[in-house]
Amino acid sequence: MKIGNLEINEQSQCFIIAELSANHNGDIEVAKETIRAAKRSGANCIKLQTYTADTITLDVKKDDFKINGTLWDGRYLHDLYQEAYTPWEWHKELMDTAKEEGLLCFSSPFDHSAVDFLERLNVPAYKIASFEITDIPLIEYTASKGKPIIISTGIASREDIELALVACKRVGNDQIGLLKCTSSYPAPVEEANLRMITDFKDEFNIVPGLSDHTMGATMPIVAVAMGAKIIEKHFILDRAMGGPDADFSITEQEFKEMVEAVRDAEKGIGKVDYTPTEKQVKGRVFSRSLYFVEDIKEGEKITTQNVRSVRPGFGMHPKYLKDIIGKAVNTDVEKGDRVMWDLINE
Repeated sequence: MKIGNLEINEQSQCFIIAELSANHNGDIEVAKETIRAAKRSGANCIKLQTYTADTITLDVKKDDFKINGTLWDGRYLHDLYQEAYTPWEWHKELMDTAKEEGLLCFSSPFDHSAVDFLERLNVPAYKIASFEITDIPLIEYTASKGKPIIISTGIASREDIELALVACKRVGNDQIGLLKCTSSYPAPVEEANLRMITDFKDEFNIVPGLSDHTMGATMPIVAVAMGAKIIEKHFILDRAMGGPDADFSITEQEFKEMVEAVRDAEKGIGKVDYTPTEKQVKGRVFSRSLYFVEDIKEGEKITTQNVRSVRPGFGMHPKYLKDIIGKAVNTDVEKGDRVMWDLINE
C-alpha cells in the first residue's frame, strides 16, 4: 500500500494518523492549528471526516435516533452530528494547510456524495469508519476510486469484515488496511484484544493496524509489536476546550510521546537476523574460552584441573574441552595463557 509518497508495508515504519474529527469546535483556525500541532507531534497524516448531519442520519426525535450507552447519552444523532461535522467548505483550506506542513491529509466519507466531493479534492486515500463497515454499497463505491482504503472494525463480525474486503476486491482494489478498533469512547484496555492484529494479517492478506480509543501510548506500542503498520488516534489541542470527542482524544504532548514510543518500539523489534552486530562481536571478548589455570611443563597432559573455561573470550572455544583432555602440551605454558591448538600435541 502506498499513500502519497509513503510506502506502508512490513518493512516500513508505522503510518501514524492524527484524527481531527470534531476537535475543531466549529472554528477553522482551531482546525488549522490542530493540523500544525499534529505535524509537530510526529504524525504522518491528519484525517478529516466528511459528512453533514443530513447525509449521516435523519432529523427526527424518535427513540431510535436517541443515543444510549455512550458518553453522548440522551442526545439525538442529528443534533450531535450537526455540532460535530467539519464544514465541507473548510476541506480544501485544511488540506492546503496540511500540505504546507508536509502532512498527508485524507478523510472518512459517509455517503456517495462525500466520496464525489473528496475525489474532486484528489485525496490520496480513504478511511471507512467502524460504524460504516456494514455499508457495503458505500465501501464498494469508495474502493472503486482506486485509492488505498483503510477500514476500521470496531463493530464488525468476521462476516462483516469478509463482506467489506470482498466489496473492495470486486472493484479491483486490493490496497486495503484493516484496523483493529474498540468502539468505546474512551475504550478500556481490557477490551483492546490486540491479538486480532496478527490474525488480520495472517487471515486477510491486508495491511493491519489499530484505531485506538484508549487514553495512552501502551496499546499503540503493543500493537506495533503485534504487527500493526497503521496507528490512528484522535488528536486535540486541549481537552479542556471540550467538544463531542474531547474525552477520548490526546493532546500534542501526549501524541508526541506516543509517536516517540512507537518509533522506539519499532527499533527494538528489529528483524530476524542471526548475524552478530558490531557491538555483539566486541562483547564476545567477555565470553568464556579455555585458559591454562596452572603452570604446565612441556610433555605434561592437560586435565580438568589445569585447564578451565573462564572469561575472557580470547582462548579456544569451550566446546573443545573434552577433545583436549588427556593430550600433552608441546611447550611450557603458564597460568593465564590462552589454550590454543598450536600448543597441543595431536
